[in-house]
Amino acid sequence: MADQFGHLPRGPRRMLMALRWSWQGLCAAWLHESSFRLEVCLFAVLAPLALWLGQGPVQQALMIGSLLLVLAVELLNSAIEAVIERYGPEHHELAGRAKDMGSAAVLLMLANVLLCWGLILLPRLL
Repeated sequence: MADQFGHLPRGPRRMLMALRWSWQGLCAAWLHESSFRLEVCLFAVLAPLALWLGQGPVQQALMIGSLLLVLAVELLNSAIEAVIERYGPEHHELAGRAKDMGSAAVLLMLANVLLCWGLILLPRLL
């Protein structure tokens, strides 16, 4: 990883290392977070549906992008929870508040999915 002076690699090697660390994060989320697994399964079902239902690339991108935002925010929420759990299981008001805010962020992204999909699909039904 780092050389004798503590410098990380540069250029393509650094990008490969970053890709590896990102993959490790995705694997850790898949192994340890049931919410992430559920949201990935929903993505696997809804993303092809978005490609089929979206009328053009902009609508398809909005529909799939809203789903990807849920996954990204879930990863951040899981990271917050992992850091808090690292410091022990005892309850602290600030720790509880941080976990609740992370959960609220995921909820907002799920509402964003409903809003995007609804604004795109409802006019066709009416």
